[in-house]
Amino acid sequence: MPKRHLCLFLAFSVIISFLTSCSADFISKKDELIAAFESNPTNLDPRLATDANSARVIRLIFNSLLRLDEKLNLVPDLAERWENPKPLVYIFYLNRGVKFHNGMELTADDVKYTFESILNPSLSSPHKKTYERIKGIEVIDKHTIRFILSKPSATFLMDMTMGIVPKDIAEKAPGDFTSRPVGTGPFAFHKRIEDERIELRRNEFYFDGAPRLTKIIFKIIPDDTIRLLGLKRGAIDFIQNAIPPDLLPSLTTDKNIKIETGEGVNYSYIGFNLTDPILKELRVRKAIAYAIDRDGIINHLLAGMATKATGVLPVTNWAYDGNVTRYDYNPDMAKRLLDEAGLADPDGDGPRERFRLVYKTTNNDLRKMIGEVLQRNLKEIGIGIDIKTYEWGTFYSDIKKGDFQLYSLSWIGIVDPDIYYNIFHSDMMPPNGNNRNRYKNSEIDQLVEDGQRTTPQEKRKRIYSRVQRIVAEELPYISLWYPMNIVAMGKGVKGFALYPDGNLISFKDMYKE
Repeated sequence: MPKRHLCLFLAFSVIISFLTSCSADFISKKDELIAAFESNPTNLDPRLATDANSARVIRLIFNSLLRLDEKLNLVPDLAERWENPKPLVYIFYLNRGVKFHNGMELTADDVKYTFESILNPSLSSPHKKTYERIKGIEVIDKHTIRFILSKPSATFLMDMTMGIVPKDIAEKAPGDFTSRPVGTGPFAFHKRIEDERIELRRNEFYFDGAPRLTKIIFKIIPDDTIRLLGLKRGAIDFIQNAIPPDLLPSLTTDKNIKIETGEGVNYSYIGFNLTDPILKELRVRKAIAYAIDRDGIINHLLAGMATKATGVLPVTNWAYDGNVTRYDYNPDMAKRLLDEAGLADPDGDGPRERFRLVYKTTNNDLRKMIGEVLQRNLKEIGIGIDIKTYEWGTFYSDIKKGDFQLYSLSWIGIVDPDIYYNIFHSDMMPPNGNNRNRYKNSEIDQLVEDGQRTTPQEKRKRIYSRVQRIVAEELPYISLWYPMNIVAMGKGVKGFALYPDGNLISFKDMYKE
């Protein structure tokens, strides 16, 4: 019996115990939806959150001035319209009558406070650097607000997708707000039990129409098998991008479950600590890249549900450039590069290693299996790998602190090439941003700054083509793959729309038959 199917069989008694021990509150009802996450959202304050699952819950609790639609176009949200009368001036006109979940009306003061609080060093927002181009924010009246920039910005409107928080609550009781967030979204925060579940309740007074569902429960279930068996037994209604591809066949034959797949805008990669004495050597990074059999992993572990990546931007992005250095599987090339770097194999193809590295990942089953394949790949070229697995919160904390040599992660919902500024500009090392690998390149710094202030798209495309070529050559990341979006849900779940970035905002339109 294959290993995964054996695990499925052995876990059946576990899931039966899990399901039968659940109270009625945890069994899916007609007017509520139970969705499963594989990892715990780390923070539900939009000004502080950086992980994907937090962002998905936040979008249901909060609205932003603008949002992305199903085709990743910017459309109005809290702002009914906007103007750009001068290159450095943007004016937003707010929808009237929008209320926070506590009944208070949203005004331009709340918008002003949200962005000024992000810029305030006392909040320690990881998004602060993104908004430093804002020179001033002026409240024209209760429903009109003006932003004045210090320099032209091609990405300013995209940055207006930040959730707006209520000034009175967030300012007076910041601790309470972080633990009990209040927004204007279609669902209101109700309850959180750490590492177990998050509950949201319907916002009856939502300005865009009350949702049909009365409640959403996000269950935190790290174990793949328990998640899927929960779906099969009807204790879970919805799973997105937390489905091991090799177990998909067991779901597609179930008449009570439906599957949706679609192209995504996510990117999986391996990150290096570029301050490490071994990994700061470019030939070592290139050797590791050549040693990884990405085609084999995609075909066997991912069941073909991914496309091999050439860089951060997905192929569908307008700025994508595939004419970059590529690292197809070539163990012989990898060995030559290590020899050239002065890291000769002490006994040829014998058991002794050139050196050892620590690879960190989550304790998710699929992630562990990918780590084991990487371990075997690198053993072929004389590199020993110690795999260290952690629950999500500990793992993510280590990555943000720089406590790693190698790790794997994914960037979710990549829309604008300005992501290169956030992850590779030398000013964006934590806590300022997400340059977690501590990458430094003065040309990249200049290019991504130019990309922010250059507005004609063709000129921006030329800038980011150069960025992609430099990054592919210098390898602060090893590009792995672009995974497809995979959703499994109960047959009676209706109204879901699959967004390329994994957004769950269509929950507000969903219902169950």
